[in-house]
Amino acid sequence: MPRKKFSQQLFYRYYARWVKLYKVGAVRKVTLEKYELTTRQIQALVPSLRLNELDRQTYQELINSFAINHERQTTMDFHHHVKAAIIDAFDEGVIGRDPTRRVVIKGKTSNHKKKKFLSLFELQLLLKDLNLETKVNWDWFILLVAKPGLHGLPKL
Repeated sequence: MPRKKFSQQLFYRYYARWVKLYKVGAVRKVTLEKYELTTRQIQALVPSLRLNELDRQTYQELINSFAINHERQTTMDFHHHVKAAIIDAFDEGVIGRDPTRRVVIKGKTSNHKKKKFLSLFELQLLLKDLNLETKVNWDWFILLVAKPGLHGLPKL
């Protein structure tokens, strides 16, 4: 299969160009920032990888390198971003095969996330403990933040 002229292009440059061409103006700002982060991560992990060197093994090595410092779900997100560009490269004839087929997604085991909210019971205890003097204090702020979404709590 004949290779196109940019098949020897550095992979991270191809990816950056792909993001600019297909994602800028098509996705939300926060999503675009994730694609741009992926570009920087590709450049850091495989700075000299060229498109014509991209095969199943080099792709798996890229994913494995990323997975060393990231949780499995983050690695999966990275894979989806990179795979989209690679599939386009394959469809355009820039590469001869899809190296993302049957990739194994690894990653660090996820840490149990700290909960970032109070249970209804915990909130009720907190509200009962507030010092709601006639003088404004931080307890009034806590009440103001907590109260709007609460239904069925006893009136204070």
